[in-house]
Amino acid sequence: MNGQATATTMVDTLLLKAGLHRNLAVDLALIVGFSWFVALCARISFLIPGTAVPISGQTFAVLLAAALLGSRRGSLSIMAYLAQGAIGLPVFAFTATMGYGGGAARFAGPTGGYLIAFVAAAFVGGFLAERGWGRRFWTTALAMLCGNAVIYLFGLPWLARFFAPAWLSGWQLDFKYLDPTNGVLLAGLYPFIPGDLIKLILAAVALPSGWALLSRLRG
Repeated sequence: MNGQATATTMVDTLLLKAGLHRNLAVDLALIVGFSWFVALCARISFLIPGTAVPISGQTFAVLLAAALLGSRRGSLSIMAYLAQGAIGLPVFAFTATMGYGGGAARFAGPTGGYLIAFVAAAFVGGFLAERGWGRRFWTTALAMLCGNAVIYLFGLPWLARFFAPAWLSGWQLDFKYLDPTNGVLLAGLYPFIPGDLIKLILAAVALPSGWALLSRLRG
């Protein structure tokens, strides 16, 4: 081993070139900066009638942050984002009941599972980016797909709680579906597939293009 730092993400490559790799102040700035980037993208949001989960730029920002920052910085930036929302800053996507408002109650509501899932999705997406998955169209698309799958893996079971009877009636949403499982998918998955595909394609084009540009600049 030669002890030299190895760039594994696009941000690492830029920092290494600038001599700022493994600089704590730079790391903190990136973590906070990308948490604000996610908050900004969360403002691009709207609700489809009959759904509790907003369509927003939030998930795209989470996965893009992971791809650029890697697993450690990426997941920490999402933790910073969630912490800002938990203390009441208006950083979350719009919902019918709370608007853009923050607060700990967001984590107990229908979108709480999705919010927590962002941390795991950022770690997974960053982990794959560190292994070169963001350098080609298809591997980038697959990495984004994996990140989205993690979000739904956490988010849908949590959302399902709000389709339960009686003891959750205070939180239950007014969805007129007979089958609970189908209702959850109609409210928390199916409406988002087209948007997820568009965001996936955008990332699959943008990230490899960024790597190609870096290669030309270094060449």
